[in-house]
Amino acid sequence: MPGVFDRKRRRAIVRKISEDYEDALSTYFGTKRPDQVAAKYQHAGYVAALESCGVEVEILEVLEGHPDCCFVEDTAIIFEDTAVICNPGHPSRAGEVESIAKRLSKEFEIQKMPTDTMMDGGDVIFTGTELLIGLSTRTNANGVAFLSKFAAERNIPAQIIDVPKTTLHLTTVCSVPRNGTIIAAEGHLRPDQLEMFEEVIWVPEDEAYAANTIAFEDGRIIISEGFPITIERVRNAGFEPVIVPMSEIMQADGSLTCLSLFIG
Repeated sequence: MPGVFDRKRRRAIVRKISEDYEDALSTYFGTKRPDQVAAKYQHAGYVAALESCGVEVEILEVLEGHPDCCFVEDTAIIFEDTAVICNPGHPSRAGEVESIAKRLSKEFEIQKMPTDTMMDGGDVIFTGTELLIGLSTRTNANGVAFLSKFAAERNIPAQIIDVPKTTLHLTTVCSVPRNGTIIAAEGHLRPDQLEMFEEVIWVPEDEAYAANTIAFEDGRIIISEGFPITIERVRNAGFEPVIVPMSEIMQADGSLTCLSLFIG
């Protein structure tokens, strides 16, 4: 499966930082109002890091009036030849999905979620064998039920993880860099929630932001700058860190995976 389902990660869609980025939602990681100019600079570095890992990056234009529009991961979930279009969990982001659906319709069948569902793509992770779906403040039970059924019809099992209110999305506090391994943040996830994994690389709670990574099948892994303990643990686990600054993206509660939608 492409996107989060395939660590070859050949192609990705990203969207430019909005001129209104300083008004982006910020509840969890932000300590100040996001800086749009600095965020644009860091976004360019992020795109360069993807390209250095062999990703062909398509950059979409800004959606006017949508300060969070750079966080394209939340708008869709890719299954083989079908794109599931999400119903974002915050009302201010509802206007982002039409544009992404139009773009994805050029190469995927489009499946819109029912109106009673709520889901952000940041609450979905593929482990290599199954989906992990986060039940969070942005993804409701109807959304979980719909996606679980949709995946089961494609022979993909799903496990549900309760996302604590201390964090935004499931992907905010964990990522799966290879089959059988998960990087997880202490203080947000519990060992009993992760028993399906052979290896858990625990991230200290004060470095929780670094649990969100983008890994490739050759062992390279994009990871956020400024989290030395996590970077060392990931390196000791056999990965080659590609370190990028993300401080201004963090101010808007965005992480590495939030900024891209892998499509092949």
